[in-house]
Amino acid sequence: MEKGRSGVNQRLFAQPARKAGKGRLPWPDLTPYQQIKEGADMLSYQHIYHAGNLADVQKHALLARMLSYMTVKDKPLSYFETHAGRGLYALDAAEAVKTGEASAGIDAVEALGWFSQDHPYMAALTQVRAQYGGRSYPGSPVLAAQLLRPQDRMTLAELHPREFEALDRTMNGTGARCLKQDGFEMLLAATPPEPRRGLVLIDPSYELKSDYDMLPGFVAKLHRKWNVGVVALWYPILTSGAHQPMLQALEAKDLPGVLRHEVQFGPARPGHRMIGSGLYLINTPFGTSDEADRLSTLFAAL
Repeated sequence: MEKGRSGVNQRLFAQPARKAGKGRLPWPDLTPYQQIKEGADMLSYQHIYHAGNLADVQKHALLARMLSYMTVKDKPLSYFETHAGRGLYALDAAEAVKTGEASAGIDAVEALGWFSQDHPYMAALTQVRAQYGGRSYPGSPVLAAQLLRPQDRMTLAELHPREFEALDRTMNGTGARCLKQDGFEMLLAATPPEPRRGLVLIDPSYELKSDYDMLPGFVAKLHRKWNVGVVALWYPILTSGAHQPMLQALEAKDLPGVLRHEVQFGPARPGHRMIGSGLYLINTPFGTSDEADRLSTLFAAL
């Protein structure tokens, strides 16, 4: 994956998406649904309603900083996502406009000058907008693809049928392996990976409340299989405090190199239960805590 001066992978943007016209991605016409059956119950979450919100800002800024550091060395790495989504979003889509979360998120923090142009997160945003339009926004797969190199391996899991279809199209030509599979099952089957260096983003929607109970044991098992892997677990901070028992259970596992980073913000709309965003990191890369501290200061001033 060829990189420009900013460290952003140019290859992703040099190749048009399948069936794209004039270099623009044909945004899939995805509509919300309550529940479908395809061998097992599927859930309704689609990230287009929340793309570019303040939780994305925290998560993507730290992810970009970690991958930027990890790709300084020549050694290859493996990158995984358990809940990849569609990979690329249009912030002027009806779903995104309806919630207004991007306006209060990435739009607001850009106006405040949170990120310099050479920050890997902002460099990625600039490249995506140049290719797909000013209101496009990269999900974590597209963000990661720009920072990874030819020797690195990317594996993305997404179980939602329509989201997977869009993901597979978006990532065509990047070298990513896209799987329509349960992300937790994929990760346990794929680890320890080759190359052994690497990072996984575990980013469920938590529509299944059982995820809170399952994740501490899952993360501990994953670490036993892949003890050098960087694990980035995202979780929402809700008014109910549903994340607290999960974090207490994780702390009891005594995992290495832990960094717990949380930011708080006002609800996106009246009655909205999410009031913050958290990342629980294991084997945290050097320099991540500095970026986390910077973000904490910025979020506190909102």
